[in-house]
Amino acid sequence: MRSEAAPQLGGLERFASAGKGRGLRARRRFAVGELLFSCPAYAAVLTVSERGSHCDGCFARKEGLSKCGRCKQAFYCNVDCQKEDWPMHKLECASMCAFGQNWHPSETVRLTARILAKQKIHPERTQSEKLFAVKEFESHLDKLDNEKRELIQNDIAALHHFYSKHLDYPDNAALVVLFAQVNCNGFTIEDEELSHLGSAIFPDVALMNHSCCPNVIVTYKGTVAEVRAVREIEPGEEIFSSYIDLLYPTEDRNERLRDSYFFSCDCRECVTKEKDKEKLEICKLNDPPSAETVKDMIKYARNVIEEFRRAKHYKYILCLTLTPLLELLEICELSLDKMGAVFEDSNVYMLHMMYQAMGVCLYMQDWEGALCYGQKIIRPYSKHYPSYSLNVASMWLKLGRLYMALENRTAGVKALKRAIAIMEVAHGKDHPYISEIKKELEDH
Repeated sequence: MRSEAAPQLGGLERFASAGKGRGLRARRRFAVGELLFSCPAYAAVLTVSERGSHCDGCFARKEGLSKCGRCKQAFYCNVDCQKEDWPMHKLECASMCAFGQNWHPSETVRLTARILAKQKIHPERTQSEKLFAVKEFESHLDKLDNEKRELIQNDIAALHHFYSKHLDYPDNAALVVLFAQVNCNGFTIEDEELSHLGSAIFPDVALMNHSCCPNVIVTYKGTVAEVRAVREIEPGEEIFSSYIDLLYPTEDRNERLRDSYFFSCDCRECVTKEKDKEKLEICKLNDPPSAETVKDMIKYARNVIEEFRRAKHYKYILCLTLTPLLELLEICELSLDKMGAVFEDSNVYMLHMMYQAMGVCLYMQDWEGALCYGQKIIRPYSKHYPSYSLNVASMWLKLGRLYMALENRTAGVKALKRAIAIMEVAHGKDHPYISEIKKELEDH
């Protein structure tokens, strides 16, 4: 039964979800692939590395973008996009001119600056907040450890350092709350191959609670988030999205949820752990490894994944020369050799390192090496991930493009069609990404 004062959006309503706080539920039936709702970004910021290939205003990917005449670092589709983005871009424009090469606020700082500006320009509720307002976001301030608090203070210092002319700052306590809210409720916008495009705030999308068995998926059309059903949803059913990568076993998923969002999941998959055995598949040997050996190897795998993430993020991606790329590939290969003595290739830790190795090969334009890893990944991915997974779609897409580059058109067409089949449900049949892939098929 619908609460009397429950805010509504189409066939949806906000409600009090038992044990989860606020949530979103269906008031009517939704079919697989049906759009539940769309939400324009309250604030969005294009990642620096994509400037020049995507519009800073609408995030459209196209050639021949026009530069901002002042800073020469922001690019736009046309004058309309530039004018619309100016209230946000002016926060950075003068600062980028003043700091030059020393302008390097984090993406979180850039997004938070835009939120502060938006709150001043539009103090009233926006089209992004039909069900859920930014000011209602949870901050989980009482759960932040000293390390997280220190990181927020660093972000606040950077905000003051890089933004001064066009921002009115609240006091430090209010900024701590806002950064904590952004950390818990921000979204990363990705393209069809799951490459990072930017960060944004989508208040109504943030209303959805998490499940490792989600019934909807969130995709992006520029700076608009779209939420579609990935299984049939009945009236009265709560709408769940996934906050995290669902490849990993229950313990890993919940560790990530606790660290980033301060809760543990109690969905059917987390309670039964029914997929964990397959995800952690051990080599079939005459003399199977002991439980202690398996435990040690899992610990090693988690450590090497974290070590690789840090190396990639802090050192190598900043200077993509051939030598560090080869070093990254060597880390992947050595860890795969070591884990392969205990784990099957379908084990999620093996898949993680294969995926990293594939990424390095793509950077190096080693198409055959990338294809070799992708071929090993795709089948286990299809098994471990839920139906209509973007991770599976992006892998089929990468494989299809690699096959085409290596002039194996038959395999390329098959892979691209598999990607399209998933994307038509997840993104909608009229999404520009699908049109682009279909054009690739025609051109080949």
